[in-house]
Amino acid sequence: MSLRRPPPDGIALHEYNSKKKRKVAEIHQALNSDPIDVAALRRMAISEGGLLTDEIRCKVWPKLLNVKTDDLPPAPGKELREDNEDYPQVLLDVRRSLRRFPPGMPDEQREGLQEELIDIILQVLQRNPQLHYYQGYHDIVVTFLLVVGERLATALVEKLSTHHLRDFMDPTMDNTKHILNYLMPIIDQVNPELHDFMQSAEVGTIFALSWLITWFGHVLADFRHVVRLYDFFLACHPLMPIYFAAVIVLYREQEVLDCECDMASVHHLLSQIPQDLPYETLISRAGDLFVQFPPSELAREAVQQRAERTAASTFKDFELASAQQRPDTVLRQRFRDRLRVEERTKSILTKPRTNRFVKLAMMGLTVALGAAALAVVKSALEWAPKFELQIFP
Repeated sequence: MSLRRPPPDGIALHEYNSKKKRKVAEIHQALNSDPIDVAALRRMAISEGGLLTDEIRCKVWPKLLNVKTDDLPPAPGKELREDNEDYPQVLLDVRRSLRRFPPGMPDEQREGLQEELIDIILQVLQRNPQLHYYQGYHDIVVTFLLVVGERLATALVEKLSTHHLRDFMDPTMDNTKHILNYLMPIIDQVNPELHDFMQSAEVGTIFALSWLITWFGHVLADFRHVVRLYDFFLACHPLMPIYFAAVIVLYREQEVLDCECDMASVHHLLSQIPQDLPYETLISRAGDLFVQFPPSELAREAVQQRAERTAASTFKDFELASAQQRPDTVLRQRFRDRLRVEERTKSILTKPRTNRFVKLAMMGLTVALGAAALAVVKSALEWAPKFELQIFP
């Protein structure tokens, strides 16, 4: 359960429990709607606390990925591992994944889960020969295994691998590097001083590679934080993890600027991700930055590639094939609703270059916007056609 822990006083505890009960009721109402209200489920997954429990995630994650739970892949046979070229590397990676399992778990139980983890990975690869295994993939798969179990995890991971993660599973890292190239333009839009410092240090973006390709599963020690981020990412656009990486860097602005301006110092700092981040604030900020600076506006600053090569560029197709699920409309509606109330702040939403106080105000604004209530949106995804044509012009 991911909502902020309540203070010890009785009134706050009562309000906290009431808030949780209301959210659980809203989630079940959306699940029981005919048809299922996927937009509401996305809103619940994005809003504070996410989906709250693994029991709820077992019901909602399949809806967010449009996976039918009554048509799961069959259990793998013993022949799955025979003459499988990926098996040796997968085995090595899974054996090294001890820290991804709950502390105190009996060895026998953990070893059984590791065997299931191997089977899930090999089965997805076998059923989708166009996909190529990469180190770090198991960090994503184990999260699904621990939350939903082997058979459902296989179905969810397969859908995720052929859509959100597809670019990481290409034969080369070209598309992965391209996605990383969105990081600095996002930072530049919000904090040019920080961007310029990092450019001068020539730190690059490799420090964020493990964040991106594991959806932060490899670098966060607390499993509650990992599944909270997965709630958010599953409800959003495939590029949302790179926006979240950007807000982590922006949050650590002063630490970065206090560093020596050289690659080694800045890379060392940023590669050591803090474990006590204000996750809810950063999630809100990432969603707001996605709306303010969508990928279509940043693409010209990223390395150019053919639009059809990346999962991000074909996301509209995934949405249309997913029973009209429109994840980013939720973020855009939230942002528009808040801006109507905060009309006087529009001048802050311009790209600052010289006024440090304006930049700080901008960061404060995104926190306020992130706290806004999320509206259920049923209109068409307004930016999708433009995005499809212009993300990689």
